[in-house]
Amino acid sequence: MIRLPRISLLPLLFAIVMPAHAAGLPDTGQDTCYNDTEAVIVAASDPASIARDAGSHPRQDCRYGRDAAAAAGRLTKTGAGTKGFDYTKIANNGSELTAGATLGAAADDWACTKDNITGLIWEVKTTSGLRNKDSTYTWYSSDPSTNGGDAGTVNGGTCDESARCDTEKFVADVNTANLCNATDWRMPTRRELLTLVFADGSSPAIDPAYFINTTVSYFWSGSSYVPGPAKAWYVFFGNGSTDAVAKTGLPRVRLVRGGQF
Repeated sequence: MIRLPRISLLPLLFAIVMPAHAAGLPDTGQDTCYNDTEAVIVAASDPASIARDAGSHPRQDCRYGRDAAAAAGRLTKTGAGTKGFDYTKIANNGSELTAGATLGAAADDWACTKDNITGLIWEVKTTSGLRNKDSTYTWYSSDPSTNGGDAGTVNGGTCDESARCDTEKFVADVNTANLCNATDWRMPTRRELLTLVFADGSSPAIDPAYFINTTVSYFWSGSSYVPGPAKAWYVFFGNGSTDAVAKTGLPRVRLVRGGQF
């Protein structure tokens, strides 16, 4: 019998069993610095703003990261997006589109958005039908490995799909619809939802060019609330805050696909 050196199998083993990880985390969209009472006039990209770290208000988010680099014209993007965010529009057929593509039902119309920093692909809401921006859902998961010991509430929301208005059924329906040529859509974790928050004071707190039809609403995560499993985490896209609420609640849902983190 021919024996292969053990070390030669390691690259193949890792390629098979190791999950793909996100490339990184986006910035916050916050590129304004503040003193005790007001915004600082000097732009965050100005060296004078960086120098103020020696002053009374050091280490502010506005002075660092992708947003500051974008303001200074030093950020290269794969796609486009506000400030330090980097998004690409994805068509119903799964192909990449230009920034000017419009939302629609045709195969080559925009339907999803890829975050080029995290690698995640997100559902984009519509004004009617399965992905209606105004549809609400109760939190429900029949999977004991994800529901924290409390499955939640079946079909308690209000949506365009009769008797399908809970999170588990919505996931199933979007996968059946083969949105953006994919069938691995899922509920996002709370951490994943927070990567979409645009924290510059905008409301809704998200890039409007790449997440059209986002209402100023609460959006469910797939994360059950450990201290009280009758609740689950949400993110409020009015101001980017997060908290837990009873699974009988009626937030919106935005699905995601890609490696979970």
